[in-house]
Parts: sequence; C-alpha cells; structure tokens
Amino acid sequence: MVYFTINTVTYPIQVPVPARWRWRRVCASATAENRLAWAQESAFRDRDGELEVAVKAVQMACGLCQRVQEALLLPAGHNSGLKTSKDDRSPVTVADWAVQATVSWVLSQCFGEEHTSIIAEEDESALSTAESTPLLDLVVSSVNRCLTEAPRYGLPGPEKELRRNEIVELIGRCNSRGGPKGRFWVLDPVDGTLGFVRGDQYAIALALIEDGEVVLGVLGCPNYPMKKEWLNYHQRYYRLVSKLSPPEFGSWHKGCVLYARKGGGQAWMQPLLDLTQVLDLEKSARVIQVSSVSDPASATFCEPVEKANSSHLFTAGLAHSVGVRKQPLRVYSMVKYAAVARGHAEIFMKFARAGYKEKIWDHAAGVIIIQEAGGVVTDARGSPLDFSKGVYLEGLDRGIIACSGALLHRRIIEAVDASWDSSNL
Repeated sequence: MVYFTINTVTYPIQVPVPARWRWRRVCASATAENRLAWAQESAFRDRDGELEVAVKAVQMACGLCQRVQEALLLPAGHNSGLKTSKDDRSPVTVADWAVQATVSWVLSQCFGEEHTSIIAEEDESALSTAESTPLLDLVVSSVNRCLTEAPRYGLPGPEKELRRNEIVELIGRCNSRGGPKGRFWVLDPVDGTLGFVRGDQYAIALALIEDGEVVLGVLGCPNYPMKKEWLNYHQRYYRLVSKLSPPEFGSWHKGCVLYARKGGGQAWMQPLLDLTQVLDLEKSARVIQVSSVSDPASATFCEPVEKANSSHLFTAGLAHSVGVRKQPLRVYSMVKYAAVARGHAEIFMKFARAGYKEKIWDHAAGVIIIQEAGGVVTDARGSPLDFSKGVYLEGLDRGIIACSGALLHRRIIEAVDASWDSSNL
C-alpha cells in the first residue's frame, strides 16, 4: 500500500490500475470512510485537469485583450467601434464579449457542453440587433483570431471559423444562475473595463464553484509585471513604467497569470505567453505567497480607484486608526487581489455605497488565490464570503476585507466595528 497526504490527511493509493476498475473495486469492498477518502482524492485529481484548462484559457484570453487594448489606445479615428456603453453607462468593449465567447467555447470543448455551466458578466442582447452587426463582426474576428492560437496553449481549436450566430450562442450560453448545489464556472471576461480602456490595470477572472464553494481560481493580469521593480508607485494606483514597450535591458514579462485550487496549500504565478513561445505550465510557474508584514506601520493597503466603487474617506480613517501610514494603492480590477497574493500589499478593503450588491464574478477567483497563498478574506464581520446564493454575494456584512495575515485582519475588523455607526455608509 502506498500513501499520500493532502492537508495533513493521509489517503491510501492502490497499485495503479485503470481508473474505472479501481473505482468499482474500492466502492465494492472499502469502508465508508475509505470511499469518502477515494472520492476526495478523485475530486482533487480532477481539479488538476480543470485548473490546467482554466489557466490555458485565461492565458489565451490575455493575448486577445492585449491586442484590443493596444487598438483602444490608438489615436481617435483608428479605434472606432471597439467600445460602447451599457444601460448603466459603464463601458463595455469588444474584448468583454470576445473573451466570454472564447472561454465558453474552450470549456465546452474540453468538458462537454452538457457538463459546462457558466455564470458570466455579459449577455448577448446588445449583439443581437441589426444595428450591432459591425460590433458583432469585430467580436467574431477577435474570437476567431484568438482560437487560431489555441494549439500554442495546448488547447483544441475549431476546424473552421466560428460564425456570427455561433459566437452569439456561446455568449448567451453563459447564463447559469448558480446556487448552493452543483458545479459551475464563474467568468469576468474583463474585470476593470474602465482601467482597460484607459490603458491601465484590468484582469480576466475565471473560477469554478462546487456546491457553493470556490474550488479553483485563475486571474490573468496582462498589465501587472512579473517583477515588482517594474511597477512605478503612484499616489493613486499601480501603473506600468511603460505600458506597451519593454525596458532597455533585462528580460521582460509585462503580464502574469495567478492561479490556485482549494486544498492545494499554494498559489502559483506564471508570465504571459509571448508570440514566440509554446505554453509549458510546469517550467514557467513559480509559487507565490502573501507578505509576512504584520506591523500596520509597514503595511500597504489597496482599494478601488473610483470613489463610486468604495468609500475612500472611510477606508482612510480605518487605515489611520490601525496604524497604517502609507498612501493607499488605488488599483483597477481584481489586480488588488493579485497584489495581496503576491505580497505587494498587505490589505485590500472595499466598502461599497448603500444598496450596491457585489457580484460573485468580481471576487471568486481572487478570494481562493489569496487564501491558498496564505491570506484571509472575509466580509467586514469576519464571516466567509458566501458564493452559494447565485449571482450576488448575498448576506455580505458591510464590506470586504482581504489581508495577508490574521493579525492585520483582526485589527481591521475591530476598527470597522468601532467606527461603522459614524460612517454614514
């Protein structure tokens, strides 16, 4: 008998035999306890394969987004039709729909359409009118160009180009409502679209939820360099020293992909694939960990850039009350989660305006990456975020707090309790 250990629990492994035979034999003869252990080990193994596909899909989607962002930054007149506005006046771009269609196609091909349930931010309605045909054509072109590169990422590609109706169907297929039971993917195709159109930070976020719990997450951060020294501290938020061109010397990896799975005990990071490379997950990845800083005076906290998304006044008061002395890093998108997971910040706080409901796609991938990197993420009461209620984080108490360690987290929670009644939030 051979044994292996996951998170201090030891499980038995028989001499390898075909999986379907092994499963039948164990189910027929093992105790209930051993059958549970086998089920856990099988699920753990399955998630490795799912995580690999998710990482590859996000890597490929990052390349798509980079091309669209470069086009968006061209002078006026050279980028027409690439962006529009939603009913709430927030921006949406060709990349939002194209990434959603691309990831939808990859997951369906790898795991079967009948086994693939997805919650995603965008819907197909804005692309389904006659007036939207030029916009849809740009989406179709972006998706097909992206999928031609699938073999470089170790993914299947379509035998022929996808048509308009197929693209619209792929986007519309991402209509799961989530809930406490079952498995579904959660996708934010371009998180931080405002940063995206401004040439700043944004993220592609993909997570898998099983029976209400996040079991794996991937964050693509195309404008977040692999090396911290290539980040230029600004009093408002992280910016690249150079958005689109490399420095004069040294190896250059402008973007990164972070990922983790539940129970893995580690989070990983790898550089984005460039045009000359073929993806090799094992060789390119390295382990990341949260910061070991526990003294608030040495800690850095990050928060959303826009005041409409979080109360800067309240977070500034909290930071001061616990002894944080550094200026905040105001960062677009889930790159804030990435900054904490990589040890570039110790605290992320968000306190939304009254009546705003947080969506699960804005947090799922970032939460598990920080947790597996050694950090803590809860609501402002100290309760875990609940991903079992559908599209929204129902029951969220006041705000979201992510910290590199338990000591800082506890001090922030205590400060919230002490000052909340006077916050007017």
